[in-house]
Amino acid sequence: MVDYGLNEDQKMLVELIKRIGEEYIKPYALDWDEREIYDETPIKALAQADFFGIIVPKEYGGLGWGSLEMCLAVEHLSYYCAGISTTYAASFLGAYPIIFFGNEEQKSQYLPRIAKGESLCAFALTEPQAGSDAFGIKTTAKKEGEYYILNGVKQWITNGGIADIYVVIALTDPSKGARGASAFIVEKGDPGFSVGKKEKKLGLRASVTTELFFNDCVIPKSRLIAREGMGFIVALKTLDYARCGAGAQAVGIAQAAMEVSLKHAASRIQFGQPVYQFQAVSHTFAEMAMKIEAARSLLYSVARFIDRGAKDFSGASSMVKCFATDMAMWVTERAIQMMGGLGYMRDYPVQKYFRDAKCLQIYEGTNEIQRNVIARELLKYYK
Repeated sequence: MVDYGLNEDQKMLVELIKRIGEEYIKPYALDWDEREIYDETPIKALAQADFFGIIVPKEYGGLGWGSLEMCLAVEHLSYYCAGISTTYAASFLGAYPIIFFGNEEQKSQYLPRIAKGESLCAFALTEPQAGSDAFGIKTTAKKEGEYYILNGVKQWITNGGIADIYVVIALTDPSKGARGASAFIVEKGDPGFSVGKKEKKLGLRASVTTELFFNDCVIPKSRLIAREGMGFIVALKTLDYARCGAGAQAVGIAQAAMEVSLKHAASRIQFGQPVYQFQAVSHTFAEMAMKIEAARSLLYSVARFIDRGAKDFSGASSMVKCFATDMAMWVTERAIQMMGGLGYMRDYPVQKYFRDAKCLQIYEGTNEIQRNVIARELLKYYK
C-alpha cells in the first residue's frame, strides 16, 4: 500500500526472492513444519542467486549491499517460511563478527565461502545459564602455545550442526567477567567440538537448533577475532545489526498472516454476506494493515539509518525488533481469530505463522531486554 522508494537493485532482489519462495518454499513449508525437517533446497537456490553475499564486501566476493537489502531478503523469505529465513539470517549473524572485526587473513579465508553460500555460519553466545544475562557465560578459552583450548556448552544455537563456521564467545580471563570474553572462529570438525541433539520447537521448525559442546576443543590462535577481551563488544555490535533481521522476519510473517486470513474473510459467507463485510471484522484488518505498515516503515527507516553510516543505533535496532515482533504476535493471533475454526487447523498456515512469530519475541534478546536498551538509550537524548 505504501511506496518505500526502493531502487532497481532492491526491486530486483525482492522479485527474485519471491520467485524462490514460490518455487522452492511455498509448496513445502507446511510439510517441513509438520515433520520438523530442514531442507537445503531453498538455501541452495539462495546461494545460486548470490544472496548469501548481500552483506559481504565486494572485495571478498559479495554484493557489498547493506542492512536494507538484508531486511528485504529476510522479510520476503519470511512471508513464505520463517524457518527458512531463520537459517538464512542466522548465517549473517555468524558472518557479521568476521566482517566487522576479522583481520585480513580471516576475511580472505572465510568471507568468499560465506558469500557463495558454500559455508553456512552460526553465532554461539547463549548458554544454559546465560540467556538474557549474556554476561554470565561460563565457556572458557585457555591459551596454550599456538592454540586455544575451549571448554563449555552453548545452547539453542541456530544452524548448529549444519553450519561450517561458528563464531563462539568464550572467556579468556574469567576473573575479568565480561571484559574477559573473547570471540573465536570454530570450524565444523575441529577436535573436541561436537553438536548435541536437534531441539523440538514450538515454531521455526524448518530451521535447526542444537546445543554445542566444547570438550578440550583445540583451535589455532589465528582464529581469535580482534583481540582478547573484545568478545562482548563483538557480540553487542553483531546483535545491533541482526535485530533488524528479526524485525524483518516479523513483518514478513504478519503480512502473510493478514493476507491468508483476509482472503478467507472475503470469501466466507455467513448470515448472507462475506464475513469481511461485518464492521468488527473489517476494522480488525484495517488495524492489522496499519500495524504492519508502521513496523515496515520503522524497519526500513532504521535500516537506511544504519546504511548511512550511523555509529550508534542500539536503541533504534531494539525499537525495530521489539515493536515489529510484538506486532507480528498480535496480527497472527487476530488472523487465527478471523478464520475461526479453520485458523486453528494445522492444514492452514496461520497457526504456523502464530507459532513462528512467538520465538521472535524471545531470541536475539527478549523484548523485555529490548525495552531496557531503549530506556537506557533515551537518557542519552532527554536527560
